[in-house]
Amino acid sequence: MDIFDKAYSWTDADEVRERGLYPWFLPLEDTEGTEVVVDGRKILMIGSNNYLGLTTDPRVRQAAIDAVKRYGTSCTGSRFLNGTLALHQEAEARLAAFVGMEAALVFSTGYQVNLGTISAMIGRGDVVVLDKDDHASIVDGALMALGDIRRFSHNDMDHLDRVLEKIDDDTGVLVVVDGVYSMGGDVAPLPDIIPIVKRHGARLMVDDAHSIGVMGGGRGTCAHFGVTEDVDLIMGTFSKSFASLGGFIAGEAKVMDYIQHHARSFVFSASMPASNVATVLAALDIMENEPEHVERLWEVTERMRSGLTEMGFRMGPSTTPIIPIIIGDREKTFLAWKGCFDAGLYTNAVIAPAVPPDMGLLRTSYMATHTDEQIDRALNILGEVGRELELIE
Repeated sequence: MDIFDKAYSWTDADEVRERGLYPWFLPLEDTEGTEVVVDGRKILMIGSNNYLGLTTDPRVRQAAIDAVKRYGTSCTGSRFLNGTLALHQEAEARLAAFVGMEAALVFSTGYQVNLGTISAMIGRGDVVVLDKDDHASIVDGALMALGDIRRFSHNDMDHLDRVLEKIDDDTGVLVVVDGVYSMGGDVAPLPDIIPIVKRHGARLMVDDAHSIGVMGGGRGTCAHFGVTEDVDLIMGTFSKSFASLGGFIAGEAKVMDYIQHHARSFVFSASMPASNVATVLAALDIMENEPEHVERLWEVTERMRSGLTEMGFRMGPSTTPIIPIIIGDREKTFLAWKGCFDAGLYTNAVIAPAVPPDMGLLRTSYMATHTDEQIDRALNILGEVGRELELIE
């Protein structure tokens, strides 16, 4: 058997392409945050994780340019050997303080943070417990680890309690949840999770990729609930509110020291270029000193949520700037995406396995830099498409 047979026989994407409904890997010819250019046509973007709109902030851009001029374009090595800059350590100290932890460790991508942290901490005989809606990088980190995996129903505290109850008391256990879930836009109920985790002697890691810059005045879900002291590990990414690329894990200094010596995705990957680190620091300056960006993000979010609610769209339990428009049927999801795109609105079509088979949706997300006029335009387009496809009346 030819190992490539599976690729030759796979036709799902081709079938959608042939119908002109393929919604992914669209090349952006230009982007200014709230608007992008595709095939020479300017399109309103409501499918980005650029929550604070800082990718186009002149100060953030200049920080990256200055870092390239000073350090060049790459560190050409791993953090473990020749790739650690003083800039990396400055970022780690400031990020730890920002999220209220003792220390932090910077990785080259957010995906690698979860791969490295979970696989380093979970050894033979240990157990990692995941929410069933956890991000793929969390699941993959658990799969890479040598321990066992248990899962509980999404945000179901009774089920979490039962899962932990069945694990032997002498077993090391790490519970991992998203702070904000990237598809549904709903929040992990940390005040309910923490007592259960503590009662069973487990540790808790919160993936705040979609929370930092958004919740808790920008400091994340733990700060939002005021429970930072009761959480053991906080993970964050730089490809969203920080307008860069990379990620970090924060916690006790001794634990960070262990991870940096044992996380394979850290030890064996090239370190973040100085330009990316400088971008993070510039964005962090803005987050710390200009809270109006987070405030505007929530104004935009509530304006959009209110408009969608009035029109009768299904949005599930979302309470964040990630607002899913639930469609259900796979075919109708593609048609809704195409209708929006043709009308000049960029959304994200999401189907199984990213969501359950009957929960196809348009994932929309919002930025502090969206104008009121842009939000009104987005609502008008979504309303027209929704009525045409009989998603709303």
